[in-house]
Amino acid sequence: MWAELLPVGRSASSGGYRRHAWNGADAECRAWFEQQARDRGLQYERDRNGNQWAWLGDPAGEGAIVTGSHLDSVPDGGAFDGPLGVVSSFAALDELRGRGARFARPLAIVNFGDEEGARFGVACVGSRLSAGVLTPEQARELRDADGVRLPDAMERAGQDPTAIGADPGRLARIGAFVELHVEQGRYLAEDQPVGVASAIWPHGRWRFDFHGEANHAGTTRIEERRDPMLTYATTVLAARKKARLAGALATFGKVAVEPNGTNAIASLVRGWLDSRAADEAVLTELVEQIRQAAAERGERDGVKVELVRESYTPVVDFDGPLRDRIAATLGGAPVLPTGAGHDAGILASAVPTAMLFVRNPSGVSHSPAEHAELPDCLAGVSALADVLEDLACQ
Repeated sequence: MWAELLPVGRSASSGGYRRHAWNGADAECRAWFEQQARDRGLQYERDRNGNQWAWLGDPAGEGAIVTGSHLDSVPDGGAFDGPLGVVSSFAALDELRGRGARFARPLAIVNFGDEEGARFGVACVGSRLSAGVLTPEQARELRDADGVRLPDAMERAGQDPTAIGADPGRLARIGAFVELHVEQGRYLAEDQPVGVASAIWPHGRWRFDFHGEANHAGTTRIEERRDPMLTYATTVLAARKKARLAGALATFGKVAVEPNGTNAIASLVRGWLDSRAADEAVLTELVEQIRQAAAERGERDGVKVELVRESYTPVVDFDGPLRDRIAATLGGAPVLPTGAGHDAGILASAVPTAMLFVRNPSGVSHSPAEHAELPDCLAGVSALADVLEDLACQ
């Protein structure tokens, strides 16, 4: 399975993956998922939001145990973030069948769509729509960098965009969702290949618009310029300093410039801030401090600063009894928090959710250098199989 997925959406120049929602590579990944389901005799379906499901047992049954993750990527992302969870879910089912497990509940494997938000700017679109966190009206307004609307991209890929929306009936039939994921850090102990998540830090994405005045780079005197690039640059530095002082995280990882000419002063700079903290109050205060720093510098530069919150996820504490049960099933596996968002975090308000982390020796993620060793991946499969057997089998 792993070998089949490896070439899909991989850039020859960077070695990273460009599996963005509703594009060609995404379609290949979806076809792969459907084939894996059918090869195992599972009942395959796509829900109203484009999420893919592979069912063992009655999809209409109560108390289903669900596992899975996502197959899309950030721009030039790694091979493990998302796909490891989906591949491991199919492999765990194979292992359970090899053990002769007798299932007492329906079991499903899911591939949630557009988890990374790389194309339309909002993470976890598939799970947010299903949970009612993202409304159909909000989703229909999302556009990619080329101006393509999300509904149009879905329709071109064969998904009915008029049907998107909350899916409370489906979620009500789920007894628990367990997502396996490569660790996006390096906190697991050297002798522990698998850990259990305790919580997800609150996090969000904010767009800063810096409005200046376009002009000639060679003829406009310094004192007459209204250069938004200066305000943007100062804001990036301020974000780093204020995040460090707050014990939090703030990253400007995406920027768009107009008119984007080498010999032109920009008229508009848009910068996207990703910020995370262990506490919601700290995160709120941090973003406000960054906004103030941007506004103060903007006054000096003659630049107007606007701030738009594009997405926000509050702190997620995973279901305590489920977490403790899983840790005990795995013989006292370490329990650790994460600063990364996941579909499991979105569903946590509606469904008991939990996460397993597979050790990442480098700690690198969202990069072609992302990696997990094969023995650790196999340990993750066995751990997931143990958890599913405890939750879904007699």
